[in-house]
Amino acid sequence: MIRFSLIAWKSLRAATRIHLELEEDVIIIGGSFAGIAAALYLARARRQVLVLDGGEPRNRFSAHSHGVFALDGKPGSELLSIAKAQLLRYPTAKFLSTKASVVNKNGNLFEVRTEGNGSFKARRLILATGLVDVLPDIPGLQERWGKSIFHCPYCDGYEIRGDSIGVIATLPLSEHFAKLITEWGRVTLFVNEAIKLDHDSRDSLIRSGVKIQEKPIVEVAGPPDGGLDHVLLSDGSKISIQAIFIASFFRMAASFAKDLGCAFSETPRGEIVKTDGSMLTSVPGVYAAGDMARLTHSIPFATSDGVTAGVSAHQSLVAEEQENNR
Repeated sequence: MIRFSLIAWKSLRAATRIHLELEEDVIIIGGSFAGIAAALYLARARRQVLVLDGGEPRNRFSAHSHGVFALDGKPGSELLSIAKAQLLRYPTAKFLSTKASVVNKNGNLFEVRTEGNGSFKARRLILATGLVDVLPDIPGLQERWGKSIFHCPYCDGYEIRGDSIGVIATLPLSEHFAKLITEWGRVTLFVNEAIKLDHDSRDSLIRSGVKIQEKPIVEVAGPPDGGLDHVLLSDGSKISIQAIFIASFFRMAASFAKDLGCAFSETPRGEIVKTDGSMLTSVPGVYAAGDMARLTHSIPFATSDGVTAGVSAHQSLVAEEQENNR
C-alpha cells in the first residue's frame, strides 16, 4: 500500500486546484443572457466551465425587460443576478467579474488572458460578448436610450399604447420599420437626411398611416429621468413625441472573433459572426451566441442561442473524448 504524507497530499490537492482553474472544459467570454445560459447547461453536464464577464450587458440601459417568458417586466439586472446565483450552485461552474483582454489558440487549447493578468485555458471557447449600439449623433438621444428611445417594438412598444411615436431613419430598412411601428402608435418618420424616399416609397408610407418629416432633428428633449416629450427640428419647430424607435447600427463589443479568424456575415446594420445551427463558428472549437451571432435581438433569442452553444460544445467534447479513447 502506498502511503502519502500529509504534505504530499496537500501538494496534490493544490496542484489539482491549479489545474482546474487553468484548464477548463469551456471558457465563456460574456456573462449576460447567452453566456450564463450556455454555462448552466455545461454545468449540468458536470463540466468545468468558467465565465468571464466585464459587467456591461447591452441591455443595461433598459429599466425593464419585456416579453421574457414568465418574467415579463422584470429588470434585466435582476434576471442576471438570479441567473448568476443559480449557476454558481453548481460546483463545476465559476464566474469571474473581469474583462478578457487577449484570446489565443495554442494547439488544442484556447488561452484567455484578463485585464487583471489572469490566464486561463480551455478546450472549447464560447463567445457571448454582444454588440454595442451606434446611435445617430443627436443631442439628448444617448441619455434616453432604453428609457424612451428603443430599438425593439416587441420589447417596448406595448407600453406606448397608441401615443405619438417617432422613427428616426438610419438606413433604407427604416422605411419598413416605420410601417411596422404603426402597430403600436401614431408614427412620424424623421428622414433626418439619412435616406432618400422616392414617390412610391412616400405613397406607401402615407397609405400605411406614417407621417413624413424631412427637416432634420437637432435635439430630443424631455424630463431629466430619461423621458421624452418633443423633438426640436432644424427650423426651430417642435414636434410632440412620447417615444422613438431606431433601427440602430451596431458593432462588436469585443474583437475576439476577428482576432481568432472567425468568418462574419454582413447585414444592413453591421457585421455578425457567422455560425452554423449549433452556433459553431468557422473556427473549430469556437462558438458564438447571442446578439453577436444573430440579426434579431432579444433576451429570449439570446438565451436560446446560449443553450444551443452550451449543448453543442458539450457534445463536441464527448465526441472528441470517445474518439481519443478508441
